[in-house]
Amino acid sequence: MDARNRPPFRADHVGSLLRPAALLRAREDRAAGCITADELRAVEDEAITEVVRMQEEVGLRSATDGEFRRTSWHMDFIYQLGGIDPADEKLTVRFFNDEGTLEFSSAALRVHDRVWLAKPIFTDAFTYLRSQVKTNVPKLTIPSPSMVHYRGGRAAIDARVYPDLDQFWDDLSAAYAEEVRQLGLLGCTYLQLDDTSLAYLNDPRQRELVAAHGGDPMHQHERYIRQINAALAGRPADMAVTTHMCRGNFRSSWAAEGGYDFVAEALFTQLDVDGFFLEYDDERSGGFGPLRFVPPGKMVVLGLVTTKRGELESKDDLKRRIDEAARHVPLEQLCLSPQCGFSSTVEGNALGYDEQVAKLRLVVETAREVWGE
Repeated sequence: MDARNRPPFRADHVGSLLRPAALLRAREDRAAGCITADELRAVEDEAITEVVRMQEEVGLRSATDGEFRRTSWHMDFIYQLGGIDPADEKLTVRFFNDEGTLEFSSAALRVHDRVWLAKPIFTDAFTYLRSQVKTNVPKLTIPSPSMVHYRGGRAAIDARVYPDLDQFWDDLSAAYAEEVRQLGLLGCTYLQLDDTSLAYLNDPRQRELVAAHGGDPMHQHERYIRQINAALAGRPADMAVTTHMCRGNFRSSWAAEGGYDFVAEALFTQLDVDGFFLEYDDERSGGFGPLRFVPPGKMVVLGLVTTKRGELESKDDLKRRIDEAARHVPLEQLCLSPQCGFSSTVEGNALGYDEQVAKLRLVVETAREVWGE
């Protein structure tokens, strides 16, 4: 298959999209017991059909369901793994923005039994998405295996179940491998593993937290890379897999900062994926120098268009930054996208629907002018 008929595409996007008002109201009504699960699903179906049409109309070649059936990009998946449940305590993460700080709290997780794939996850969501696309490639996003560990570290894993963490990692990768196999049977040819941990670990403050929790901050990223590779080892030959890395995306705020230098060599040379979606919308992401480690054949999707505010970027500025990146990795290995999703959690970022569409259209138009595709 020609490389440009295989994802990631020259113009692409990360996955999550702003939830429409009708969907947000329906979720509230369902939580209050005012509507049934089937009624909520009907609202979700309609919203997904409309957002798939939008992605096709702006000229994207991939399409997601906007993660419209989820509350958050990762926990809706992780809590469906066998052996993992929400914990009683809350996990609080501090996020930063131009106005100051805010805190996000959610239930922590606990690994209380052997990890396994109790049932294939998000397969109904993918099946509906696939039924709605006309010409685009349906893309499914799931959290990477790393996120199961990074959310709580050793303390979240019952030592009576896993006295040796190697067995935990073996079980987790096996569960993910079975999920990938099941998705392949459904015809999924574009899978993205979302992973904040590999970007967070570039931040010295995050490495200090890892050490405080009894982890190995100098080598934890290498363990994560090995486990992702184990999960993907048996994927179908026609399934393109990418990973997306960002430093936090909650209501236009972030949790970490720092260039990719700390993880770059191991990440780009060892992680067995087809492409890397990299956050590069401002100085928090550092420079393009770490891209020198990207080997031939791997694609880099430059996340130059921010989803954190509505102001539209300049095409000329985007082209200049693509040229800068091309000094470190060949232009034919580069693509363009927004830096993250528009709505990693149900709340969404601080911009409107029309601004979201304009940013996606900008990505498509700029990519067409740069690569002529």
